[in-house]
Amino acid sequence: MAENGLQSWMRTLLAYVRSGDPDLTNRQMALLLLVYLKPGPHTVRGLAKALNVSKPVVTRALNRLGALGYLRRQRDDADRRNIFVAPTREGADFLEHFKALIGSGGGGQGGEKRSHRAESREAVHA
Repeated sequence: MAENGLQSWMRTLLAYVRSGDPDLTNRQMALLLLVYLKPGPHTVRGLAKALNVSKPVVTRALNRLGALGYLRRQRDDADRRNIFVAPTREGADFLEHFKALIGSGGGGQGGEKRSHRAESREAVHA
């Protein structure tokens, strides 16, 4: 039984690598999923605790995910010293594409849509 799960995960990861999406580390992916799937607000301290890593580790991952547009830092209006980690539309699109890869068992569904989004993102950043 576990073999089928591993085969499916392998197909998903192969489709992800072939999709042209940026390669995320497991830590970056876990951080991204925490922000999108767990209720917020999210802070660096809270995310570090959830992942059982140091705050600098989370900061480095946030720098990468922020540069990709998948997450953003947002100052707390009530207490300007606090910084929250917030989701973005680009990050939600990335996770929707990844979810489609998982749902299709890595069968390549959604590849065309992803290349269209990648082209759109390149046009915005040009």
